[in-house]
Amino acid sequence: MRSPQPPPPERSAELRRRFSEEARSERPDLATLCLLIGAAADGTLDEAGIDAAQIELDALAGRLPYRPGTPRAWASALRELLGERCGFHGTPGDYQRLESSLLHEVLRRRRGLPILLSVVWLEVARRAGAPVFGVGLPGHFVVGLGEAGATADAKQAAKPDPRDEATPERQVLVDPFEGGRVLTGADTELLVAGATGAPLNPSMLAPADPLDVVLRILNNIRAWAEVRPERSDVALWALDLSLLLPSRPAKLRYERARLLVRRGEFLDGADELEAYAEVVAAVDEPAADRIRGEARAARALLN
Repeated sequence: MRSPQPPPPERSAELRRRFSEEARSERPDLATLCLLIGAAADGTLDEAGIDAAQIELDALAGRLPYRPGTPRAWASALRELLGERCGFHGTPGDYQRLESSLLHEVLRRRRGLPILLSVVWLEVARRAGAPVFGVGLPGHFVVGLGEAGATADAKQAAKPDPRDEATPERQVLVDPFEGGRVLTGADTELLVAGATGAPLNPSMLAPADPLDVVLRILNNIRAWAEVRPERSDVALWALDLSLLLPSRPAKLRYERARLLVRRGEFLDGADELEAYAEVVAAVDEPAADRIRGEARAARALLN
């Protein structure tokens, strides 16, 4: 199946403008940013489609029970609705599809990467009034329900002592990729160990900022395009959106310049390499010289 194709240049420019405005607003809206990413990827997603996706998230929230109560009760209600009745989940094959990183496609297919499925959980739960937040574990994104500040004891909160039923849980973690399964402390430790080979650090359980979630989604899209040289256009627009975020790694400018050279846009790539070299020169002159050498090599490809 052919992966989505981006819209015409004029539409792409308008989407970038709106993305930048939303990302720099006082309270960036995660669903809006994800849908603008989807529109940048898929030229068939128009304004009516963006509105329909927001309406669907509202409708899903309306199907939840009114304020179920404890974090575990919220987790159960979300799993029953989203994981069981609606069938949202993921499979290994979803990592091979660009659609798995696009919110409107995840809502349509009920399938996606852990982070996009988590966005669905987050947005539905938030609209329903749940105490919810994202947790960007290394290699696997999950959702927390309960007190976002309870990270220091989250390992214990995820596996409460069955002998102390009178003590309410402050926080539970769920895995939307597995249909909303509640994670025990051991489950969380295994996820982290599998991704890093290191033990779980409580700092890994800190609530994820919406803009960090968006950057991670764009990184996933770039990773998808990296192994598909014929889709360097996808890597380029994902980099362009990443660079519009108010806080992003400076090296993205370098990556964009090198991508332009790989795409055969030698002059533009060389100009960007030289501009980045000037930034680097302030802290690392030898590195700046190496980057200037890359720029000269790119210009030489025109001869």
